[in-house]
Amino acid sequence: MKNKWLWLWIAVPLCMILLFTVSVYVASVLLGEKGRFVTGGGVGLLEVRGPILESQETIRQIRELKEDGNVKAVVLRVESPGGGVGPSQEIYEEIKKLAGKKKVVVSMGSVAASGGYYIAAPASVIYANPGTITGSIGVLMKFATMEGLMGKIGVKAHTLKSGEFKDVGSPVRPMTDKERAMLQGVIDSTYGQFVKAVAEGRKLPVDDVKTLADGRIYTGEQAHALKLVDRLGNLEDAVAEAGRLAGIKGEPQLIRPSKKKKLLLDMLVEESAGKIGNLVTRESGFSVNYELDGFVR
Repeated sequence: MKNKWLWLWIAVPLCMILLFTVSVYVASVLLGEKGRFVTGGGVGLLEVRGPILESQETIRQIRELKEDGNVKAVVLRVESPGGGVGPSQEIYEEIKKLAGKKKVVVSMGSVAASGGYYIAAPASVIYANPGTITGSIGVLMKFATMEGLMGKIGVKAHTLKSGEFKDVGSPVRPMTDKERAMLQGVIDSTYGQFVKAVAEGRKLPVDDVKTLADGRIYTGEQAHALKLVDRLGNLEDAVAEAGRLAGIKGEPQLIRPSKKKKLLLDMLVEESAGKIGNLVTRESGFSVNYELDGFVR
């Protein structure tokens, strides 16, 4: 009888501890927290998918993986045709900081071009599939014009401005030679920044990169021959490589950063802000991007 009560006194607290642990784990998963138990370290998996229009959520995930002691190396999965110069550069800088602390291995999916390649440049090792579309190293500035249409319907526009270049890129009038030269200077500057980032990340001479950086796209196989990527392989190959670089024995466990849970109001505000931003860009006809234009795969 005494043994029975003894086992009961031991079993009840153990069951309560187990129930509490499971509850915390389930709650953390549902609430978007880390929610993981890792022994011996694992490989973080960071995904960048679609056009790069903003950087803050990706930066938050990068920093989370950088500070997580369980994460011994990181795989960056890129499925992106690029996007805005600012967001691409911000993500690039954080990947560069991460690579200074932990090994970063890039896995390119179907498309990892322009800004999608920019953010991959600081990695320790870059994997691409033979048919991956990558490259497109260059800068794109787009304008729309409605001057001809307005003339046909009898509408005239008048602009008052504080300086000669204040309405540069206006869709209601032709661009002047001085404006074109000024904008070309902006293009040349951001292009030089792109080339420098690739040269530093890939440890290639700047002049060699410039010969490849005329905006053309490459398959993964071509990029490998040109030293823009290190190896041909899929996501699983990249994960295995990250595990080897981190000294993890056996198949590494994947650790994903927590996803930010958004309230309905936040989602509505962000969606509205995004639509307004896109509308302003279309109406002004002005954008500067590291992106592969007009390509869908």
